[in-house]
Amino acid sequence: MSKAFNFSAAVLKWFDQHGRKDLPWQHNITPYRVWVSEIMLQQTQVATVIPYFERFMAQLPTVQDLAKASEDEVLHLWTGLGYYSRARNLHKTAQVVCHDLAGKFPSEVEALCELPGIGRSTAGAISAIAFQQVAAILDGNVKRVLARCYAIAGWPGKGDVLKALWAQAEQLKPNKRIADYTQAMMDLGATLCSRSKPQCQRCPLQQHCQAYANDSQTDYPGKKPKKNLPVKATCLLILENEQGELLLEKRPSSGIWGGLWIFPQLESPLDIDQHLEQQQLHSLGTQQQWPSYRHSFSHYHLDITPVHIKVRDPGQQVAERQQLWYNRAQPANIGLAAPIKKLLAKLN
Repeated sequence: MSKAFNFSAAVLKWFDQHGRKDLPWQHNITPYRVWVSEIMLQQTQVATVIPYFERFMAQLPTVQDLAKASEDEVLHLWTGLGYYSRARNLHKTAQVVCHDLAGKFPSEVEALCELPGIGRSTAGAISAIAFQQVAAILDGNVKRVLARCYAIAGWPGKGDVLKALWAQAEQLKPNKRIADYTQAMMDLGATLCSRSKPQCQRCPLQQHCQAYANDSQTDYPGKKPKKNLPVKATCLLILENEQGELLLEKRPSSGIWGGLWIFPQLESPLDIDQHLEQQQLHSLGTQQQWPSYRHSFSHYHLDITPVHIKVRDPGQQVAERQQLWYNRAQPANIGLAAPIKKLLAKLN
């Protein structure tokens, strides 16, 4: 690779001609807006994020608004985006910024990394875009660009590979136009240097890309080693009262579906009668067992068996037990786990 090649200059020239400049978070730039967009964009595509970001900003336009909101409000706005720990950390960080930092985000990468849910790459993006600090980023798109251009072999989840990629990212960052360069690198990976069928003919790095020279683009970055995921099973009780409302329970803040509302969960349909008795709910008809389906997480598969039962509501207080009767005609502003949204759609 030619030493005379100016990597950042080539990337910026391409960005000026072809980069994305009309994304909603690229206007009215503030640390808050940059931070929210960067968290939403983690493991999520731009097209998916745009409507969520716009709704989020309409409801919670400032970090103070987010800090004051309830966890349920935040998770409701996040419903469908997945990886809900991002939303819970967003809420926690807003409270830290407002209560401990006088409502102002720190500008330095090290200080940003101390906030919940902000890692080194996200901190770099906030620092560069919102504060014009010379900081490097290394999201999935940038990892792919650098791994291919510099033939950095191996899965980026391995420590030595990640270290090599970070070293390259730090070395290449320019001292000027850091915000544009940061956006350009993300754009380049998202639009041209894509995972499959990269558009190498349009890439500003083509003549200096080692993977292109060796026709080995698909070898970089290295793939995560495959492993067989364990399979678990659960039964979700769709309990419907005489008013057509559905009983939901709030999950604990940590763990799977943390802080979200789900149908009561049992290990097996064999436990249903005992559960109804404990809840003082009287079945009004036959139990309808729906076809089971699989919901996959990053670390296991979950086989879900839904069972729909119409019940008589005894009128007891359910709030104490972190339960509520969900009115589909006037839905509460709460966060719903993806399988619950899917089952609700089947009921409508």
